[in-house]
Amino acid sequence: MAQSSGKALVQWLVAVLFIALLGGAQAIRLCNIDTSQLKSCRAAATGEHPPPPDKKCCDVVRQANLPCLCKYKSALPQFGINPTNAIKLPGECGLNTPPECH
Repeated sequence: MAQSSGKALVQWLVAVLFIALLGGAQAIRLCNIDTSQLKSCRAAATGEHPPPPDKKCCDVVRQANLPCLCKYKSALPQFGINPTNAIKLPGECGLNTPPECH
């Protein structure tokens, strides 16, 4: 039963995280950032040939607990986010991509 509750919590957090990314819900603090900050990276994480992340996006990426955020990568396609693009963001911002993200 505890495993089922944990799965439900993760699903809820994923939904909140990406609703905020899409510009909807009020922000919550998750993985060291307010989820509303994620929308600054949306353009760099969508489509087949996205633009590079801008300074504002890279500031968010630098502030985030990346291993924590990478736990949610399997849900990205449900929200129109290309996981391959999202995983590239740390490198494009001059950071190492955590092993948990690969």
